[in-house]
Amino acid sequence: MMKRLFFSFAILTAVAGCATVDPVKTPSGDNGFIGAPVQTPSTVEPPRPKHNLSGFPLPYRQGYDDGCNSVQGKERKDAQRFARDMDYRIGWQDGYALCAPKKK
Repeated sequence: MMKRLFFSFAILTAVAGCATVDPVKTPSGDNGFIGAPVQTPSTVEPPRPKHNLSGFPLPYRQGYDDGCNSVQGKERKDAQRFARDMDYRIGWQDGYALCAPKKK
C-alpha cells in the first residue's frame, strides 16, 4: 500500500513538473491616444530580450524593455516609475544603452 502511494505521488509530481504556462503578453501600445507614451503596467512581464536578464527583478526587466524599445523610435518610459523606482530607472538606462546602435 505504501509503495503504491509513493509511486502515485512520484508520478503526479513528475507530470506536474512538465506542465507549461503560456507567457504573459505585453500590451500592444495602442492606447487610443495619438502620440501618448506607451506604459507597461508594473505587473506585466516584458517579452524576452536578446540579453539574459534572468535573476533581475521585474521592474528592472520592464525598464530594460522600455529603454530598448525607445531606441527604435518613440520613447517608451513611465516617467513616474523612472523618478521613484531605481530598478526600473537603471533597467531603462541599461536597455537604452545596450540596444543603441554601436558607433564605429
